[in-house]
Amino acid sequence: MNVAFFLIPKKDIVYLKENATMRQALERMEYHSYSAVPLINNDGKYIGTITEGDLLWKLKNTPGLTFHNTEDIYLSDVEQHVQNLPVTIDAQIEDLISRAVVQNFVPVVDDQQTFIGIVRRREMIEYCSQLLLQRKVE
Repeated sequence: MNVAFFLIPKKDIVYLKENATMRQALERMEYHSYSAVPLINNDGKYIGTITEGDLLWKLKNTPGLTFHNTEDIYLSDVEQHVQNLPVTIDAQIEDLISRAVVQNFVPVVDDQQTFIGIVRRREMIEYCSQLLLQRKVE
């Protein structure tokens, strides 16, 4: 079983570009109730995952920064404290599981490092649950 089986394509998920502002990130994350979203550059390459924690640390550690002037801070200027490493589209489920232990989703890139989507932990758990149920029946 490989990553393609679980892939949610880029067109169907929320992601942000590095030239988006903190305010845009906060509003989009709030609207979708997400605590983390993939971050890509203008060439479509995956460059990391921006989290609520990253945004909070930036707010806390930047004198004079308030919610109202977060529109002046670009995501490229926000330090990412956690590195969500991507997998390639040809990775196997074992590669996903080790990352899903500590990540809500695993970013997926092609062989050019272009971001193509994510695999959510939920789908992996559901798949493993189905396998366990099948074994129980047998």
